[in-house]
Amino acid sequence: MANKDGHRRFGNIRKLPSGRFQIRYPGPDGRMHTGSTTYATRTDADRALTLIEAQMISGDWTDPDRGKVELGEYTRAWIKERPGLRPKTVELYTWLLERHIIPTLGGVAVGKLTTPLIRSWRTSLLEKGVSISTAAKAYRLLRAVLMTAVEEDKMIARNPCRIKGADNEQTPERPVLTVAQVFELADRMADRRFRALVLLTTFASLRWGEVIALRRTNIDLQARTVQVREQLLELDGGEMPLGPLKSRAGRRTVSIPEAIVPALAEHLVTFVDQADDAFVFLGKRGAFLRGGNFRREARWAEALKEMGLRGFHFHDLRHTGNTLAAQSGASLADLKARMGHDSDRAALIYQHATREADQKIADALNARVKAEQETGGDNGGSPAKG
Repeated sequence: MANKDGHRRFGNIRKLPSGRFQIRYPGPDGRMHTGSTTYATRTDADRALTLIEAQMISGDWTDPDRGKVELGEYTRAWIKERPGLRPKTVELYTWLLERHIIPTLGGVAVGKLTTPLIRSWRTSLLEKGVSISTAAKAYRLLRAVLMTAVEEDKMIARNPCRIKGADNEQTPERPVLTVAQVFELADRMADRRFRALVLLTTFASLRWGEVIALRRTNIDLQARTVQVREQLLELDGGEMPLGPLKSRAGRRTVSIPEAIVPALAEHLVTFVDQADDAFVFLGKRGAFLRGGNFRREARWAEALKEMGLRGFHFHDLRHTGNTLAAQSGASLADLKARMGHDSDRAALIYQHATREADQKIADALNARVKAEQETGGDNGGSPAKG
């Protein structure tokens, strides 16, 4: 705003040789900033300074110079400096950045990114054959990075990632085995050390990294419980770090059906050292069990082919267990606690999920297993489809 002498209290305006008007103003950092554009009239320039002053007063001003940083450089730093990212997450983010973001948007200044530009980038990914799931992951990463640019670094005033539905992976429904099929698959493992692995993963709703990190002390056959306390991560570089679970919800105690206790007892006697901290599931040579080694030693693909199961992945065992547990009539809160589901309502889940309710889930599963075993496994279920 100008005072009675015609001089502005905030910033100044000068007329360029071209006839257009340029603004300069002091920023909160104590430096003088030059407007990123010029104006046709002095009135327009004056209005621009008034708006910038109001933004500074409200705390909404963004430094246009900081927005000149290229997206690739900013995102690499974001991944490196982000607190709490797990090694596997760093790998995923780096791969998404280098493979799907940088080739198109890496050289664009953060302040120059617009919603139409990001929409065009996403469309080009899909046209090149990138799956909807991968495109959604890349979009969510970009959105998170630019949210930091808005809220923490004050580089831009608004997040341009505003494409409805772009974060939706739309993953297809995964196949589910019947109880009889779970036991048949376990029996078809070429190495018997993996029979209990298949059964426990399914009926305790465990993730791969959780089940291969189990120790003898985590399994209580009398109480029929499994304690999930840590996980193994298989990184692309070959490392397998043992670390904490991804979330508080993942740390849990899960009840298991009585029907799989004999298989676990046999496994513990035959394949597991007596030490409390001995790992329950290892490879033939005593090393951590890797996915590739498991599939090869168990002849996983051959077993699935013999059963006529197409497109079935190891993770679908957990999905099968989750589905069977849901069919037992358990509440949503109890199911999420059993699955170790990571969500914004984790505290509510822990508050309402009780040990008694979880035991009821295991008892219901056990009754179903026994019923199908007594009838020869004929429950009218259809085979899993890929």
